[in-house]
Amino acid sequence: MKIGELSKVTGCSVQTIRHYEKEQLIASAERSEGNFRLYGEAAVEQLLFIKHCRSLDLSLPEIRQLLGLSRSPGAQCDDVNRMMDRRIEQVEARIQELTRLNEQLRMLRRSCSNRRTVEQCGILRNLSATPVSSG
Repeated sequence: MKIGELSKVTGCSVQTIRHYEKEQLIASAERSEGNFRLYGEAAVEQLLFIKHCRSLDLSLPEIRQLLGLSRSPGAQCDDVNRMMDRRIEQVEARIQELTRLNEQLRMLRRSCSNRRTVEQCGILRNLSATPVSSG
């Protein structure tokens, strides 16, 4: 199939497919006599795998590592488990950061009622008077 059809089948843009090919995450496509890229079912599977990994916020180097590991089906999956453990730790740290940010924003919001003028705005006063802690 041509790149446009591959894009429709996988939901990946043509630019994304070309980028993944350039990054060697998917195999380089064969070329037709008219010099069109031609892709097979393997490219569909690889792109769907990559797309799923990206939906889990995995980086391209992590995806490259997983693709490499998947080519050794008899190997132990310790490296995969370690990668997922690191990702879980990163997500948990990010959740804590977002929770702190949410608390700061709610505290700011409580500092101003709806019936004030901009000059009386507690939010603007607090933002001007107190530097926001980044964590």
